[in-house]
Amino acid sequence: MYTEICKKLGIEYPIFAFTHCRDVVVAVSKAGGIGVLGAVGFSPEELKAELDWIDEHIGDLPYGVDIVIPQKYEGMGDMSPEDLEKELWKMVPQEHIDFAQKLLADAGVPEWPDGTNSMGLLGWTEATATPLLMEALTRPKCKLIANALGTPPADKVKMIQDSGRLVGALCGRVKQAKAHKEAGLDFIVAQGGEGGGHAGDVGSVVLWPQAVAAAAPVPVLAAGGIGNGQQMLAAMSMGCAGVWTGSLWLTVEEAHAEPAQKESLLKASSEDTVRSRSWTGKTCRMLKNEWTEAWDRADSPSPLGMPLQGLVSGDGIRRTARYASVGDCQKVAFNPVGQVVGQINHVESTRAVIFRLVTEYVDALERLNSLMPDEA
Repeated sequence: MYTEICKKLGIEYPIFAFTHCRDVVVAVSKAGGIGVLGAVGFSPEELKAELDWIDEHIGDLPYGVDIVIPQKYEGMGDMSPEDLEKELWKMVPQEHIDFAQKLLADAGVPEWPDGTNSMGLLGWTEATATPLLMEALTRPKCKLIANALGTPPADKVKMIQDSGRLVGALCGRVKQAKAHKEAGLDFIVAQGGEGGGHAGDVGSVVLWPQAVAAAAPVPVLAAGGIGNGQQMLAAMSMGCAGVWTGSLWLTVEEAHAEPAQKESLLKASSEDTVRSRSWTGKTCRMLKNEWTEAWDRADSPSPLGMPLQGLVSGDGIRRTARYASVGDCQKVAFNPVGQVVGQINHVESTRAVIFRLVTEYVDALERLNSLMPDEA
């Protein structure tokens, strides 16, 4: 299980944990894996505070930061974040804003305390992600940067590598893995369609070995559908250098999600997720509910592209997170998660999850080895 990427990062297990919760980042790294903080929902000032806390509590252990610079999005170009947001708002129909606000109101979700109905432009563009990247690069303990959507711009790849850090990106197709390799990335995350968040439509068991072959010798981390050690062993047996996990950490003791949100996830089956453009504008896997169904109706406005849909839904993201247990909030809540949610049925500590993954991996490997015939 101890692969080359473990040596480069100084970690015990090749278990990468994507999370928006700083407590989980620290707990995973302390348990032998490496926590990766998703930065997309933070402003530069908020990210600074989160990384300050991580640096204070993680000791000498490494961690990573995940950003989002899509290869294609509305408003691409050389523009300041402020000017870009102004221009993008001009492209958002009032019909979409009214539709989103009505869904929240009908479910009894309280308004934001200051009365605003937008959280602004999130880090889903190069203009807004770059300040987040620059903040991460000031942190010596941050040892890797991952881009969640597409190959990072060449200047950003050079900047990260020149700083002595590893840079990687997620992919859902073989051609994307090839593009990442050609761009000189240090690692690639191959995410099967089962995965939560922005995932493609090719299943993990099909994608992983193809991505490994296409990217060689660049190490490939397996993502999508990994909830136990047996699944981790399956990924490693296909040539993957480790696993990139996300849904596993949504319900751990250290996760900051409200109890009502955790309850929705713990009760869900693998059939309760859907790939929808209703929140971010790009296909994203989440728990299906009245929000996802409403945007899919023939008489409803069609979701806008990224990042326009995020301007429409951003208020809903923050309100359904803060007021998760109020009214019928969970009927319209944003709960991104993979199909592995059906395997997550009780709350565990982060350390217990890491220990379980490793123990199940070893047990499964021993069982397979026992099937080999004895030498004559």
